Amino acid sequence: MNDCIASNPQILGGKPCVKGTRIPVYMVLELVAASIPFHSIPFHEIRAKYYPQLSDEDIRACIAYARQIVQNEEVHFALEQAA
Repeated sequence: MNDCIASNPQILGGKPCVKGTRIPVYMVLELVAASIPFHSIPFHEIRAKYYPQLSDEDIRACIAYARQIVQNEEVHFALEQAA
C-alpha cells in the first residue's frame, strides 16, 4: 500500500481506507467516477461537499491504489473444449 492508504481489520473490516480516516478507497472512487469526464473532476468541490478532511493527495492515492490493484490482478479464463 502507499503512504496515504491503510488497511486495518478493526476499521471497516479491513477495507483499504484513506489513512487516519474511516473513508474507504471505494467510496472515493465512486465519487470520482460520478464526476466523469476525468479532466473536469471537481476535486475541491467533492472534498468540500463530502469529505472536507481529504486532501488532493489522498484522492490521487486512492486512484493510484486502485490502478495498482487492477494492474497486478491475475485474470483467469475457463477454456471451452471443442466438441
